[in-house]
Amino acid sequence: MAVSRQQRRPVVVLYERIADAIREGVYPPGSTLPSEPRLATELGVSRPALREALLLLQEDGLLSVRRGVGRTVNDRVPRRGYERLQPLEEVLSQGSPLTVRPLLRTVEEPTDFTTQHLLAPAGAQLRFWESLVTGDGPAAALSHEWAAPEETLTTAHPAFATALPAAGPAASMLSVLVTASPGLALAARSSVSATLLGRRRGEQLGRAADTPAVLITQVVRVGDTPVLAAKHMLPTGAPGLPVLSH
Repeated sequence: MAVSRQQRRPVVVLYERIADAIREGVYPPGSTLPSEPRLATELGVSRPALREALLLLQEDGLLSVRRGVGRTVNDRVPRRGYERLQPLEEVLSQGSPLTVRPLLRTVEEPTDFTTQHLLAPAGAQLRFWESLVTGDGPAAALSHEWAAPEETLTTAHPAFATALPAAGPAASMLSVLVTASPGLALAARSSVSATLLGRRRGEQLGRAADTPAVLITQVVRVGDTPVLAAKHMLPTGAPGLPVLSH
């Protein structure tokens, strides 16, 4: 496991205990979990921590709440670790495979964006990847991805720190993070805004500079530590972006 349990939030550890029990058949598909008081006693945890973990399990699709019955295990349990966090090339694929074409792989000093979102100190060295997400037609997206400084990754997510320099060119940084994180609970926040491509991005995407686009800003964390920040530009005509709301 990339990060020891002692380093992680109790709710995350509790989430994984219950998720493991579901996947190991202790709570099989369609079964009803014990009541909160009983489950808290069985697991030796507080009810507030248990309630938070159960809510996360509901959000990630492992559990459902049935009125008059309680929390039940869903028939189809999502795959381990990234129930909802996916690389952009997978989210946009919609049955038609998309690939990542690298434009730039380099190391750079922090910008205002990475200082804000990765908490990178002045003088730090950050891996920066610029890529096109492409299919049979025009490019679907332009991605800019930054990893946290190596010293941060070595502490927060050593497997990701090791995997990055060994990654092949046809991979997004987020896909490397996903692959390097089995069993590790990740958290991500994204914001979406409307913009225009501009000249340089228009040239990279093969579109006019005044083409409308959606800009997605994404930050992925391990616990309270941001490990990856990204900007994804999706021009008009790109595959639809599915959005799940709770």
